[in-house]
Amino acid sequence: MTNHGKDLLPEIIEAIRDRKGRKITVVDLSAIESAAVSRFVICEGSSSQNVAAIADNIRDYLLEHDRVKPYNYDGYGSSSWIVVDYGDTMVHVFTPQTRSLYDLEGLWCDAAITEIPDLD
Repeated sequence: MTNHGKDLLPEIIEAIRDRKGRKITVVDLSAIESAAVSRFVICEGSSSQNVAAIADNIRDYLLEHDRVKPYNYDGYGSSSWIVVDYGDTMVHVFTPQTRSLYDLEGLWCDAAITEIPDLD
């Protein structure tokens, strides 16, 4: 759940897939006391342009379908890592190189991690 009252995960995944986002991972941080949020959704785009398109589509899709705006977003300067903040859920959109550099899944390896299969 998010503090918007509705679980936005299905819409976030749909919005990522709609712009060819790949390697979607959900990191459930709800059991970790020190975590600032309940969940990360992590994915990657093929280029910085694709990363920006995915992040834009997440924001547009959730606004259109759920009337939900993010609290904040950042990273459009380089577009190698854009984060979109929906309160309890933070969406991280990376280029493959930046994703492997920061390795959020490895950093939060004590969390429950679910890999969402790519469609193709």
